Amino acid sequence: MDAIFLTFILMLSIFLGFELINKVPATLHTPLMSGANAISGITVVGAVALAGTGQKDLANWLGAGAVALASINVVGGYMVTDRMLAMFKKKEG
Repeated sequence: MDAIFLTFILMLSIFLGFELINKVPATLHTPLMSGANAISGITVVGAVALAGTGQKDLANWLGAGAVALASINVVGGYMVTDRMLAMFKKKEG
């Protein structure tokens, strides 16, 4: 019964996320990207805490993987945000 409920919640969140992302105007993507970067930064902190607990090997590997993936997400997100903001700067010349 729990698996059916959790599957329903997963499907509902996928549908809701898809609908919300499609409704966001292009002018709001940069601020939303910055917010997503902040959330990924929190994920990095949690992953570092998990990786450094000294628990079993699986926890250390999962923590290290989470640190790597969240770090890639943060760096890539800031690169995309910087590139998008550069489109709004006045060109000199």
